[in-house]
Amino acid sequence: MTDDPAEQVRGGQTRRRGAALEQAILRAAVDEITEHGYAGLTMDRVARRAGTNKNAIYRRWPDRLALGVAAYKQLTTTVPLPDTGHLRADALELLRGANRHWSSPLGMILRELVSAAGGASGLLTRLAEQSADALAAPWLTVLGRAVARGEISPEALHPRVATVAIVLLRNEFVVRGVPTVPDDVLVEIVDEVYLPLVRQRGATST
Repeated sequence: MTDDPAEQVRGGQTRRRGAALEQAILRAAVDEITEHGYAGLTMDRVARRAGTNKNAIYRRWPDRLALGVAAYKQLTTTVPLPDTGHLRADALELLRGANRHWSSPLGMILRELVSAAGGASGLLTRLAEQSADALAAPWLTVLGRAVARGEISPEALHPRVATVAIVLLRNEFVVRGVPTVPDDVLVEIVDEVYLPLVRQRGATST
């Protein structure tokens, strides 16, 4: 007996199952979310595009948001970390890269997913590998390099401290609803909030 009735052998073709069927569904979801955004993503359209039925999708993803998150993860790529030799320049480049991402069509999908998930924390829960620790990882790496260069104290290596700048940037999109954040705001976040914070932690520990 087969798992998915819609995937029975037709015309002598081998029935897709397991990873092959899952990849077909994901490809269809990626195409749909790219063309129509999360708002236009439906299980019916994905099923038609993948040549399967909705039951096959629901067995793998419990709801539309879960499928949307899976499709978004297929679209994202890892960006190399900046390593300019200076903490300020590295922090600015990280923020500018994040700003470009959130301002792009892919960023629009991300903002829709954040809204559907009930906020950034809800989406992070859905993005299993993008936990709070993973969100902090690139910033901790940048801070770690700054510690090694003697720019800041090791006491600055704290996940909540590390992510202050990216959280402030995220709030500009999620709370204020801006389509992109001006560069002078990014500079302000780094110069007026982030650098004083990390430097103060080092100063108060000496």
